Order: sequence, then C-alpha cells, then structure tokens
Amino acid sequence: MIDARLLDAVGSLVAAHARPDHIPLIGIAGAQGSGKTTLSRAAAERFGAAHLSLDDVYLTKTERQTLAREVHPLFAVRGPPGTHDLALLEATVAALRATGPDSRTPLPAFDKLTDDRAPEASWPVFAGRPSAVLIDGWCLGATPQTEAELGLPINALEIERDGDGTWRRDVNAALTGPYAETFARYDAVLFLKAPSFDAVLDWRCEQEAGLMGLPPADLPSARRAELAVFIQHFERITRHMLTGGVRADRVVQLDADRRLSPPACGRS
Repeated sequence: MIDARLLDAVGSLVAAHARPDHIPLIGIAGAQGSGKTTLSRAAAERFGAAHLSLDDVYLTKTERQTLAREVHPLFAVRGPPGTHDLALLEATVAALRATGPDSRTPLPAFDKLTDDRAPEASWPVFAGRPSAVLIDGWCLGATPQTEAELGLPINALEIERDGDGTWRRDVNAALTGPYAETFARYDAVLFLKAPSFDAVLDWRCEQEAGLMGLPPADLPSARRAELAVFIQHFERITRHMLTGGVRADRVVQLDADRRLSPPACGRS
C-alpha cells in the first residue's frame, strides 16, 4: 500500500509545473529497494501520467561489453552512470510531450533476465497525451564528487577491481557531463531518502526474496552474499546522495521499513 502522502507529494509537483502547453517532467529518486518504481507507477496511474525508469533505458549488452573492453571491465554491469542510453530516454520524453489525444507512444523496456534491451515489438505503449512524465532512477539528481572524494576506494569492489580509480572517475565524469545535462531538464525531483546505506542491502534482499516467492528470512545466504557484492557498484553514489549529494526539490525521509519519518516531506 502506497502512503497517500507520497502520492500527494508527487501530485503537488505535477500541479506546480503543469501548464496548458507544457507536460511536466518529474523525477523520483531513491536507493535500490526504496520503493521509487512502485510509487512512480501508482502516481502515473492516479494522475494519468506516463512512467519510465532509468532501468528501461540501459545500454544494450553489446554496448556495455564494448565499454567493458575499451574503458573498464566494471562497465559490463548495468546500473551506474555511463550504462544508460540517455539519448533514447530524451527522445522518448520528447515524443511523449509531442503527443495528442490519439497518439500511441512506445516506451522502452529492458529484459533483466537476458540482461539486454527488450525487442521493440514488445515495448509497452502509452495511449493519448499524458498529464506528466514520471521517471524514476536510483542516481537521478546525483551530483558529481570532488577529486579528493574519488581518491580513496570505499569498499572491497573498488579496492580489488578499481584500484587506480579509472572506473569511478569515468562514472563521475558521466555525472558531471551528460547526466547533469539530462537532470537539469527535469521540472522537479522527489528524493526518497534511505535511513542509511545499511538499509539498502536489506531492501534489495527483500526484493529478491519476493521475486523468488520466498519470505525475506528464507532468502539463501549465498544469494544475500552475492547481492552484498552487487550493491557495492552503487555504494559510492548512494552514500554521496544520502549525505547531500543530490539536487532534489522534495526530500522524503524513510525509516528502515520504508515508512515515512516525520516530517513527511520537506525541501532539500
């Protein structure tokens, strides 16, 4: 069940930026497992908006493999800045904003089972003209780090696989350039703020258990260990965002159970 205050927060951002000739572009940011996609889908349904996720516009497997060969092996893993097709995202937003009442707009989709973009013939279609475009993403609105912050590895993944900092500096360069340019085009961003990075592993494990049809406590320990390694790809930027490294118009503080901590919503 989505807290009505979260839907109201999204609705207020849509209303604040809606004009007869302008479809608002609203971002919903939050760490893995924070509930950003669930909120975005519910808000889109309530307000007649179109919904996209950064997860829908990953580069193809072939494109990421090329980056892995030519730039750094860690770019084979989808998720961090540099692994999204921002041109596809912006073209889709432009198409949605150009719609009329009878338009049908294909929305990109990614197949996580095959780790590749879904065939265009299977993409969902948005019918009509949306009241807004809602986009969710774990790093949406994140700001780049300083060279001093990038200097030292923060976890085992960075120590063992990015000792010289090539990967994290390239990720940061993406945030500084194309991602910052994309984020600047949003009318507003809502940030679901986790209580700490420690909560992210629990949330991600809950998601995984749900996909497997298991209670969270029954998730195999080996799978939890794998997820603990996986989220290290996102740890640096997530921690940065939790300590203020995010441009957001509304910040919603969550507790460890993803419930709103008072005050419900405030400006960043």
